[in-house]
Amino acid sequence: MAFAAPVVDPLPSWNDTASRRAIVEFVEKVTHEASPNYVPAPERIATFDNDGTLWAEQPMYFQAFFIVDRIKALAPKHPEWTTQEPFASVLKGDMKAALAGGEKALLEMVMATHAGMSTAEFEQIVKDWIATAKHPKTGRPFTEMVYQPMLELLAYLRANGFKTYIVSGGGIEFMRPWTEKVYGVPPEQVIGSSIKTKYEIRDGKPVLVRLPEINFIDDKAGKPVGINQQIGRRPIAAFGNSDGDLQMLQWTTAGAGPRFALIVHHTDAEREWAYDRKSHIGKLDKALDEAQARGWTVVDMRRDWKTVFAAPTKQ
Repeated sequence: MAFAAPVVDPLPSWNDTASRRAIVEFVEKVTHEASPNYVPAPERIATFDNDGTLWAEQPMYFQAFFIVDRIKALAPKHPEWTTQEPFASVLKGDMKAALAGGEKALLEMVMATHAGMSTAEFEQIVKDWIATAKHPKTGRPFTEMVYQPMLELLAYLRANGFKTYIVSGGGIEFMRPWTEKVYGVPPEQVIGSSIKTKYEIRDGKPVLVRLPEINFIDDKAGKPVGINQQIGRRPIAAFGNSDGDLQMLQWTTAGAGPRFALIVHHTDAEREWAYDRKSHIGKLDKALDEAQARGWTVVDMRRDWKTVFAAPTKQ
């Protein structure tokens, strides 16, 4: 007697709501060869924002915590920082004052902490930090502040022939050292903001040196540009959570054939955070209006997800 193998739910952390059904219906129609909407595997490109889409982003972007820790670590070599803004405020623990200088202040902090070393040296700095840094509210490693439902979604898409990419405003070389281990996304499938690098010979060996100059900002209108430059195919599915992802979602859904756009709406103040239109981090305003007008899938975190964060890793 033959027994049917049990059906394994690929999205166990998702409630059976319209959002989950929309995901499954899209995947099924583009992967079944008999479907009029069938998409060949090489064209199944899915792009994901990172901050607020794959992992949390409150009370500030996690790369900002990295910047703060780097400033503190480098401070003994820079006694002038005790009186020089924005560094003085960072060292006093006043991030609001440090960021009062806007983009100029942020750029100063990024260049002071991200440039002046080789790419290999920076990669090791990131690896050391991500291995030990903890979220200030939960006390969990930042790599455990990832969304279990989105990890399942990444795996589900890959199991159905999709190639998954991260397209983030965060630093490309900040993300690449750990995305494969955490998300299953290899470094060559990570697109992000970058600073300029220069080829040099140091101690008889070739190195790439990180320069204190912006190369590319992978945010807002920069996201479709980055996708076009580094992937060379328009995605058929895109996932984001804020106005910074709007242009990526617009460009993805403007293509011919079946298209899918999803926005993670942070509605769960108990298990995570609740924020959208007026948030200074991950503002979701214009993109939410467009999603509602165009019928994009909007995930209500409180309603649609059985669980939010991935289970703690065993030590």
